Amino acid sequence: MAFRKRREALRSILNGSTCIRPGSVYDATSIRIAEDLGFELGMFGGSVASLAVLGDPDIALITLTEFAEQVRRMSRASTLPVLVDADHGYGNALNVRRTVQEVEAAGAAGLTIEDTLLPQTFGQAKAQLISLEEGVGKMKGALDGRSDPSLVILGRTGAVSITDIDDAIARARAYEAVGVDGLFFTGITSRGELEALSAATTLPIVLGGAPEEMTALDYLASQRVRIALQGHAPFAAATQAVYETLKALREGTSPKNLKGIASSELTGRVMREAETRARSGEFLGLKK
Repeated sequence: MAFRKRREALRSILNGSTCIRPGSVYDATSIRIAEDLGFELGMFGGSVASLAVLGDPDIALITLTEFAEQVRRMSRASTLPVLVDADHGYGNALNVRRTVQEVEAAGAAGLTIEDTLLPQTFGQAKAQLISLEEGVGKMKGALDGRSDPSLVILGRTGAVSITDIDDAIARARAYEAVGVDGLFFTGITSRGELEALSAATTLPIVLGGAPEEMTALDYLASQRVRIALQGHAPFAAATQAVYETLKALREGTSPKNLKGIASSELTGRVMREAETRARSGEFLGLKK
């Protein structure tokens, strides 16, 4: 299968003994940059997906079709394995099954399915969770939708910050029992919470953000964390760069006088490399 090598690379990370930080990617150019810089894995977050595709905030507006198509564009542009945030699976358990099928066909190495109630209930300021039973049903739907057994499926919960640690443990254990390949936790604020979750489960852990006291990779690895996210700074930096460049041009600055990442030299290099890779077949995965 065309994308199996990428999925096996992600599985090797999860089954290893160290913790890595993925590169946050959101389009064909950013994933190529991450690959060229030597990142082992790309992470395509739901928030940056909505921003990059729609220019809208992360409030469950992007559709599965739009999301999967962006994944497909990145898969074509690079051979870097990508873990994608598939949010709530775009609906109920049957929708989750369809989501897995589409994201798998688009070339993702793995995906996460979360138990957050989305879209958010009207009038509720705080995030809510679906029931444990519905969460289990979504994980079963995700596993049933997988045709390539090497595709990684992670069960995600933010229960630590939404309900409590006991609920987070119960959900993690239930998703583990269903057969997901790993557990993705968000909202963890202390070593005690992470250690409790690690002690109560056996699967590899993906950590979605953590306080400063929990950034040491050796410590995270000791708690079975294999992937630790650092947010999505590249998209924010790219947006700032576009703003500054357009502002300068609007105010009369010559393109030749633009400094830094907006230089024509870098743009030319990127375009030349893209043409070379396209001609050699690398975009289609024929060279790797």
